Amino acid sequence: MKHRHFIIHKPYGFLSQFVYELKRKKKLLGELFDFPEATMAIGRLDEDSEGLLLLTTDGMMSEIVRSKKVEKEYFVQVDGEITNDAVDLLTKGVEIGFDGKKYITKKCKARKIEDPDFEPRSKKIRDERHGPTSWISITLTEGKFRQVRKMTSAVGFPTLRLVRVRVGNIRLENLKSGEVKEVENFNL
Repeated sequence: MKHRHFIIHKPYGFLSQFVYELKRKKKLLGELFDFPEATMAIGRLDEDSEGLLLLTTDGMMSEIVRSKKVEKEYFVQVDGEITNDAVDLLTKGVEIGFDGKKYITKKCKARKIEDPDFEPRSKKIRDERHGPTSWISITLTEGKFRQVRKMTSAVGFPTLRLVRVRVGNIRLENLKSGEVKEVENFNL
């Protein structure tokens, strides 16, 4: 069987899944494209997050991408002007809650960046009346539940917007929100 692979720009407000069993109506990935049966998202972006998401029909490929050898980079808009001290703390690892226990995140790369000027998302973030915001890049090799959001909160700068821009060597580049691109394989 020939497997199929997709790169998508997951929009804000969508779940990283194809089936949702609970009562509330949710936006699912299948609304974006006619994916083949057995397509799965590799890793997840929560409903409030957006950006690069890889999909495949190959379970082994999913294991490779989710491994700790593959970096995932996020551009994160935070509440307030993030400090150099906060960025340093992020790189060294911070304590977050995970599965009801305390967890120290692994060392990562973090740096301040200029506003990446993404297209506006469907739900407005907020306006200037609420004070300044700033952007950072965080690159991880692990991916706990809502980890980036928990990390920025742990250093005093809650996440307002989170966009995954890279998985391994695959970049979001100019893929528009909701756009799906089929690829021959993932060159990680």
